Amino acid sequence: MNEPTLTLPLEAADIMRIIPHRYPFLLIDRVIELEPGRRVVAIKQVTANEPQFTGHFPDRPIMPGVLMIEALAQAGAVAVLSLPEYRGKLALFAAIDECRFRRTVVPGDTLRLEITVLKLRGMFGRATAVASVDGEPAVEAVLSFIMPRDQNIGSANA
Repeated sequence: MNEPTLTLPLEAADIMRIIPHRYPFLLIDRVIELEPGRRVVAIKQVTANEPQFTGHFPDRPIMPGVLMIEALAQAGAVAVLSLPEYRGKLALFAAIDECRFRRTVVPGDTLRLEITVLKLRGMFGRATAVASVDGEPAVEAVLSFIMPRDQNIGSANA
Protein backbone atom coordinates (compact mmCIF):
# COMPACT_ATOMS: atom_id res chain seq x y z
CA MET A 1 0.00 0.00 0.00
CA ASN A 2 1.32 3.45 -0.87
CA GLU A 3 1.52 5.56 2.32
CA PRO A 4 1.02 9.34 2.07
CA THR A 5 4.09 11.48 2.59
CA LEU A 6 4.32 13.17 5.98
CA THR A 7 4.91 16.90 5.56
CA LEU A 8 5.61 19.04 8.61
CA PRO A 9 3.97 20.52 10.48
CA LEU A 10 1.46 17.74 11.06
CA GLU A 11 -1.91 19.17 12.06
CA ALA A 12 -4.74 17.34 13.87
CA ALA A 13 -6.10 15.64 10.72
CA ASP A 14 -2.61 14.34 9.87
CA ILE A 15 -2.05 13.13 13.44
CA MET A 16 -5.38 11.26 13.42
CA ARG A 17 -4.22 9.31 10.35
CA ILE A 18 -1.29 7.99 12.43
CA ILE A 19 -2.79 7.41 15.90
CA PRO A 20 -6.38 6.37 16.74
CA HIS A 21 -7.12 9.08 19.33
CA ARG A 22 -10.06 11.45 18.84
CA TYR A 23 -11.63 14.32 20.81
CA PRO A 24 -11.63 14.64 23.77
CA PHE A 25 -8.61 12.33 24.06
CA LEU A 26 -6.48 13.61 21.20
CA LEU A 27 -4.05 15.61 23.32
CA ILE A 28 -1.55 16.87 20.74
CA ASP A 29 -2.36 19.71 18.38
CA ARG A 30 0.64 19.82 16.07
CA VAL A 31 3.86 17.95 15.30
CA ILE A 32 6.64 20.37 14.42
CA GLU A 33 9.63 18.02 14.23
CA LEU A 34 9.67 14.35 13.28
CA GLU A 35 12.36 11.77 12.68
CA PRO A 36 10.25 8.61 12.31
CA GLY A 37 11.26 5.96 14.82
CA ARG A 38 13.74 8.29 16.54
CA ARG A 39 12.42 11.65 17.72
CA VAL A 40 9.38 13.91 17.73
CA VAL A 41 8.48 17.37 19.00
CA ALA A 42 4.78 18.10 19.35
CA ILE A 43 2.73 21.01 20.68
CA LYS A 44 -0.29 20.98 22.99
CA GLN A 45 -2.13 24.28 23.51
CA VAL A 46 -3.73 24.15 26.95
CA THR A 47 -7.06 25.99 26.85
CA ALA A 48 -9.64 26.80 29.53
CA ASN A 49 -12.48 25.15 27.61
CA GLU A 50 -11.01 21.62 27.88
CA PRO A 51 -13.36 19.22 29.67
CA GLN A 52 -10.98 18.29 32.52
CA PHE A 53 -10.95 21.84 33.86
CA THR A 54 -14.63 21.76 34.84
CA GLY A 55 -13.85 19.19 37.54
CA HIS A 56 -10.10 19.32 38.22
CA PHE A 57 -9.65 22.24 40.64
CA PRO A 58 -12.30 24.36 38.85
CA ASP A 59 -11.46 27.45 40.92
CA ARG A 60 -7.77 27.08 40.01
CA PRO A 61 -7.56 24.92 36.87
CA ILE A 62 -4.46 22.74 36.67
CA MET A 63 -3.82 20.24 33.89
CA PRO A 64 -3.83 16.74 35.42
CA GLY A 65 -0.41 15.09 35.39
CA VAL A 66 -1.85 11.92 33.93
CA LEU A 67 -3.02 13.91 30.88
CA MET A 68 0.45 15.37 30.42
CA ILE A 69 1.85 11.82 30.44
CA GLU A 70 -0.83 10.77 27.95
CA ALA A 71 0.06 13.70 25.66
CA LEU A 72 3.71 12.61 25.78
CA ALA A 73 2.69 9.03 24.98
CA GLN A 74 0.63 10.19 22.00
CA ALA A 75 3.60 12.15 20.68
CA GLY A 76 5.76 9.06 21.12
CA ALA A 77 3.18 6.99 19.27
CA VAL A 78 3.42 9.42 16.34
CA ALA A 79 7.21 8.96 16.30
CA VAL A 80 6.95 5.17 16.15
CA LEU A 81 3.72 4.65 14.19
CA SER A 82 4.92 7.00 11.44
CA LEU A 83 7.35 4.25 10.41
CA PRO A 84 5.83 2.27 7.51
CA GLU A 85 6.31 -1.08 9.27
CA TYR A 86 4.28 0.09 12.28
CA ARG A 87 1.44 1.95 10.48
CA GLY A 88 -1.95 0.74 11.64
CA LYS A 89 -0.58 -0.67 14.89
CA LEU A 90 -1.74 0.30 18.35
CA ALA A 91 0.94 1.40 20.85
CA LEU A 92 0.06 0.63 24.48
CA PHE A 93 1.81 1.62 27.72
CA ALA A 94 4.02 -1.09 29.20
CA ALA A 95 5.62 1.08 31.92
CA ILE A 96 6.20 4.62 33.12
CA ASP A 97 9.54 5.01 34.91
CA GLU A 98 11.44 7.84 36.54
CA CYS A 99 8.42 10.16 36.30
CA ARG A 100 8.83 13.58 37.90
CA PHE A 101 6.36 16.43 37.87
CA ARG A 102 8.28 19.71 37.95
CA ARG A 103 5.65 22.47 37.61
CA THR A 104 1.94 23.01 37.19
CA VAL A 105 0.43 23.56 33.77
CA VAL A 106 -2.55 25.88 33.47
CA PRO A 107 -4.84 27.18 30.71
CA GLY A 108 -2.91 29.51 28.43
CA ASP A 109 0.28 27.43 28.61
CA THR A 110 1.80 25.81 25.55
CA LEU A 111 3.24 22.37 26.22
CA ARG A 112 6.23 21.39 24.12
CA LEU A 113 6.36 17.59 24.05
CA GLU A 114 9.76 16.09 23.21
CA ILE A 115 10.25 12.36 22.77
CA THR A 116 13.49 10.55 22.01
CA VAL A 117 13.20 6.85 21.22
CA LEU A 118 15.89 4.94 23.10
CA LYS A 119 15.06 1.44 21.91
CA LEU A 120 12.71 0.01 19.30
CA ARG A 121 12.86 -3.74 18.75
CA GLY A 122 10.06 -5.71 17.21
CA MET A 123 6.91 -4.81 19.12
CA PHE A 124 8.62 -3.20 22.13
CA GLY A 125 10.04 0.27 22.65
CA ARG A 126 11.34 2.70 25.24
CA ALA A 127 11.66 6.50 25.07
CA THR A 128 12.58 9.53 27.14
CA ALA A 129 9.82 12.10 27.38
CA VAL A 130 9.85 15.75 28.48
CA ALA A 131 6.95 18.19 28.48
CA SER A 132 7.99 21.79 29.02
CA VAL A 133 6.44 25.25 29.18
CA ASP A 134 8.58 28.22 28.13
CA GLY A 135 11.70 26.03 28.32
CA GLU A 136 10.94 24.92 31.89
CA PRO A 137 10.27 21.17 32.36
CA ALA A 138 6.76 20.36 33.58
CA VAL A 139 7.08 16.56 33.54
CA GLU A 140 9.87 14.12 32.67
CA ALA A 141 9.59 10.35 32.33
CA VAL A 142 10.84 7.25 30.60
CA LEU A 143 7.99 5.54 28.76
CA SER A 144 7.91 1.91 27.64
CA PHE A 145 5.36 0.61 25.17
CA ILE A 146 4.26 -2.48 23.33
CA MET A 147 2.51 -2.89 20.00
CA PRO A 148 0.58 -6.17 20.28
CA ARG A 149 0.54 -8.17 17.05
CA ASP A 150 -3.22 -8.74 17.27
CA GLN A 151 -4.15 -5.09 17.97
CA ASN A 152 -4.23 -3.46 14.53
CA ILE A 153 -6.57 -0.47 14.58
CA GLY A 154 -7.93 -1.22 11.12
CA SER A 155 -8.28 0.91 8.04
CA ALA A 156 -11.16 3.01 9.38
CA ASN A 157 -8.78 5.02 11.58
CA ALA A 158 -5.57 4.63 9.61
